[in-house]
Amino acid sequence: SPSPTTTTRRSRSTRPRSSGAFPPVSALTIVVVAWWWIACAAAFPDQAHVRRVIDGDTVELEDGRLVRYIGIDAPESRRKARPGDREWLAGGQDRWVEDPQLHSREATEMNRRLVEGKRVRLEYDVQPLDRFGRLLAYAYDGDVMVNAELLRAGLARLLTIPPNVRYVDRFRALVEEARRQRR
Repeated sequence: SPSPTTTTRRSRSTRPRSSGAFPPVSALTIVVVAWWWIACAAAFPDQAHVRRVIDGDTVELEDGRLVRYIGIDAPESRRKARPGDREWLAGGQDRWVEDPQLHSREATEMNRRLVEGKRVRLEYDVQPLDRFGRLLAYAYDGDVMVNAELLRAGLARLLTIPPNVRYVDRFRALVEEARRQRR
């Protein structure tokens, strides 16, 4: 029995303590998680219609969002205007200048043949957006992975940016195959 100078403290809460590893879940938490799940599904569509091809590794979807293909880097067909460019001097610092790198037209044309005007399937890796807000995805026309076909044709180089490395071994093999075939 406690001494007269010692007091025992009782919990004021009448709610039983959880002995499990997870805290109790409220209805509000469930609603918020469900809303977030639905919002993410809309933000990262698994299928979309390609409005136009920007270049060998980027397309614009019907809703205006851009998709950058994961794991590849195709030659650029344009660049931002720089000081001294005619476009820059005309007040177009945010304008693009046609300045195609070697094989950029071929890469863009192949991408156009594969996806422009079509409904494609998009597969995401760990990181679904890049620092510019573009969707990062593996794009498919039916069973054909567009990213892989551009590598196989020798019209893109391997560009591995962790954590999006799901198909890096497959892509390395395709680059080696293209090199052996002199593509």
